[in-house]
Amino acid sequence: MGSYGRPAAPFPVAPLVGAVRGPMSATRRTYAVWELTLACNLACGHCGSRAGTRRPAELTTAQALDLVAQLDHAGIDEVTLIGGEAYLRRDWLVIAAEITRRGMTCTVTTGGYRMSAATARGMRDAGIERCSVSVDGMPATHDRLRGRRGSWDSCLRTIGRLADAGVTATCNSQINRLTTPEFPDLYGALRAAGIAAWQWQLTVPMGNAADNWEILLQPVELLDVFPLLAGIARRAAADGIRVHAGNNVGYYGPYERLLRSPEGAAFWAGCQAGLSTLGIEADGTIKGCPSLPTEAYAGGDIREHTLADLLRDAPALALNAGAGSATAADGTWGFCRTCEFADVCRGGCTWTAHTFFGRPGNNPYCHHRALEHRRRGVRERLVPVAPAPGQPFDHGLFDVVVEPLTAAWPADLRPRLSAVSDGGLQAG
Repeated sequence: MGSYGRPAAPFPVAPLVGAVRGPMSATRRTYAVWELTLACNLACGHCGSRAGTRRPAELTTAQALDLVAQLDHAGIDEVTLIGGEAYLRRDWLVIAAEITRRGMTCTVTTGGYRMSAATARGMRDAGIERCSVSVDGMPATHDRLRGRRGSWDSCLRTIGRLADAGVTATCNSQINRLTTPEFPDLYGALRAAGIAAWQWQLTVPMGNAADNWEILLQPVELLDVFPLLAGIARRAAADGIRVHAGNNVGYYGPYERLLRSPEGAAFWAGCQAGLSTLGIEADGTIKGCPSLPTEAYAGGDIREHTLADLLRDAPALALNAGAGSATAADGTWGFCRTCEFADVCRGGCTWTAHTFFGRPGNNPYCHHRALEHRRRGVRERLVPVAPAPGQPFDHGLFDVVVEPLTAAWPADLRPRLSAVSDGGLQAG
C-alpha cells in the first residue's frame, strides 16, 4: 500500500493508549489508514492485499460510523481511506463526511481508475482535503502493473478531475525494477498534471508482489536508485512539489534529510506502527500499521472489542512500545544488530523486514547497509525460499546471500539496474 497522508513522525511518540482529543493530544499527530473495502476495479500485480473482491464480512454502515466515533475519542486526527478501491463502497462518502464532521482530516488514496467528475465533487462536499492517485511508471509499465489497459490515462484524468473539484491532488508510486528507470519521465508527467506532492514506497514481497518477486529491487541496486531519487527530489523542491519518502525508503545515507523531509530537517527514527499510526481492515481488524501482515500483527476485531480496549490491551498494537528505551535494539538481528544506528532505527520498516524474512528487525532495503557492504567489497542478494500462501497481506520467505561485489550477475535474474551518464538507470 502506498498511501499519501502525513509522513511518519520524525521522532518516536507516545503510544495511542488512553489518548484523548484536546490539549493532551495536541503535542502529537496520530494517523489511521482505513481499508473501507477490498473490492477493486484494478488487478495489480504488486498488490499487497490481493484486492479485487470485497471481504466476506465487511463493516456495516452503522459499525463504520461507530468506529469513526471511536477514532475521534482515541485522539486520531487524520484518517486516510483506501481499498481495494474506497469509492466502490456505496456509503463511503457518508463515512468520510462523518470523519470530517468530527474534526478529523480525511484524505484518500485511490487507484484512480474511472473516477468520475461527480465522485470528485462528492469528495469535496464530504470535506475530503487531499487525494493521492497511485501511478506506477509511464503508460505501458503502469498499465502492465495495474492489470488494466488505459489505466494510466485514467489516472491522469482523475488528477485533473480532482483539481477541478477543489481537492488537492497528490501522487504515490512504487519503486521497483520496472518503474524506477522511468521515474525522471514520470516526474515530468506528474508535474505537468499539477500534483502538489509525490510519495515513494519500495515494492516489497507481500501479496501479489510475493508471486511476482522478480520485479523487486536487489539491495545492491539501491546504490544507483538513491542518487536518482535524490536528483528528482532536488528538481521537485525547485518546482515547489513536496516529495515524501515512504517508511521503507532510507536509511541514514547521504540523502536522508533530503528524502525524509521536504524541509531537510528530519531523519528516520524507527517504525511508528502502534505509536503514531493504526491500520484498519474492512472487516474491522485493527493493526498497528495498515501494511503489516494480518496473521502476525492483528490486534483484534473492532466488532468484538472497543478500540480503546484494543489500544490498551492488545500486544500486537504495542510492538514498538520499547522505542526510545535502552533496549530498543533488542529485536534486531543479522546486519541490523551490528549497525551503529540500531538503537534508533530498530531495523527499519517492520513491514519490509517481515515480508522478506518472516520476522522484523533485519531490513535488507537500507541505503546505509548497501553502502557499508560496498565498502567491504560485497553485496547482498535476496533469494526466495518459500512461496506466499495466497491470502491478503501474506508473504513468502527469502534468504539473503552475501557475495563479492564483482561476482557475475545471476543469469536467472533480470539484468541489474545501474546508472547511466544522463543520471538515469538502465538494465544491463
